[in-house]
Amino acid sequence: QVQLVESGGGLVQAGGSLRLSCVASGSIRSINDMGWYRQAPGKQRELVARITSGGSTDYADSVKGRFTISRDNAKNTVYLQMNRLKPEDTAVYYCNVYLTYYRGGHFYTGTHWGQGTQVTVSS
Repeated sequence: QVQLVESGGGLVQAGGSLRLSCVASGSIRSINDMGWYRQAPGKQRELVARITSGGSTDYADSVKGRFTISRDNAKNTVYLQMNRLKPEDTAVYYCNVYLTYYRGGHFYTGTHWGQGTQVTVSS
């Protein structure tokens, strides 16, 4: 069993900053890619940023230069530092982790999602 717990969302004024965290727990053997997605009302879920196990990163064009993704492998945690926030960044942000875990004598590999955390940026 694997759990992803997100924190750090909230209400902030335009130009402000927030830092999201996502902790993976359970019988985890290894974690590969970690990332953040977001979904605004009436829109499809979209990739915000992702980071590989080796530390390579990828960002959506709309957040480049403002957001930074990082990870702490010892803590099974991924972060998203969001600076210079804009009203259009308002969305529910979801943690996404591709990992291998152990259950019932077997290893399973796949993608897991967090429950989501609301980020609201006021103008």
